[in-house]
Amino acid sequence: MKILITGGAGFIGSNFLLDSVQARKNDHFVNADCLTYAANLQNLSSLEGSSNYEFSRTDITNGQAVFDLFEKVEPDVVFHFAAESHVDRSITGPGAFIQANVIGTFNLLEAARRQKNKDVLFHHVSTDEVYGSLGPQGLFTEKTPYDPSSPYSASKASSDHLVRAYHRTYGLPVRITNCSNNYGPYQFPEKLIPLMIRNALQKKPLPIYGNGKNIRDWLYVGDHVSAIWAVQDRGKVGETYNIGGNNESSNIDLVQTLCRLLAEITNKPEHEYLDLITYVKDRPGHDQRYAIDATKIKEECAWTPSETIETGLRKTVEWYVQNQEWVESITSGEYQEWIEKNYGERDKS
Repeated sequence: MKILITGGAGFIGSNFLLDSVQARKNDHFVNADCLTYAANLQNLSSLEGSSNYEFSRTDITNGQAVFDLFEKVEPDVVFHFAAESHVDRSITGPGAFIQANVIGTFNLLEAARRQKNKDVLFHHVSTDEVYGSLGPQGLFTEKTPYDPSSPYSASKASSDHLVRAYHRTYGLPVRITNCSNNYGPYQFPEKLIPLMIRNALQKKPLPIYGNGKNIRDWLYVGDHVSAIWAVQDRGKVGETYNIGGNNESSNIDLVQTLCRLLAEITNKPEHEYLDLITYVKDRPGHDQRYAIDATKIKEECAWTPSETIETGLRKTVEWYVQNQEWVESITSGEYQEWIEKNYGERDKS
């Protein structure tokens, strides 16, 4: 099977490829990524030389580049991870999110439906943020009406609708998964968990929006990868599956847990980290609570998460403590210098 991955050098894509390429020797993986600030091709250095893996520097907002890629690869399946995903950045610069998440998805769908000789199964990876905010009770199901609050979630909602429209209008085989907040190794430190870990290790403030009571369901990235394969292997075409970690936590409780784990792992007093917690002005349109009902994927695809919030966070903290050089290389500009040296003269379309 020929598998095209978009955004495979990003956080979730990297973990997906690292878990999949060696385990599925009979499948051929092509990683298409334009290598933005949040992507890191060095994450995938262990795959270099694998006979069933190759990389293509492709910008999905360039329609012709996407068509050329499909013509070359002729994929059987597309796993569409590529996206601008940071809510705060979408508030200050929404244009990039429309380009990547809406136009980029449109270009991929067009290329998929126009591919000759065979149908392409299009698996669209999306977010629970498209559903908006929950009150103290209730869960998001696959039938929850869309009510996005930020430019990011609105762009992802738009791409979800496009995928469904291409299935209904053109008969393109599709599946959509909407996941809760991911965390784990290789996540760019603008996101909450790696940001808190990095700041704590550097004795910098740990900024918490508002009163810290906003609640999220947390999904370990390894569980997300296994869920995607469960949907691929056992899910129905045309269906949507919600993927949740069954791990609800308020932001303040999560950060306090991180401080406790850091204290254990670094053998330092817990108060040294807890004292860094700082409350800051809440961001606009901050959803109060997300929580996912994952009954459908459990019943139809025989999937449940393996990690609890405690086990997943411990693995994550240990990874970041042991890989501080990785964090510094991507935040200092060293990684971007490496990209320009190795890819600067190549076609960036």
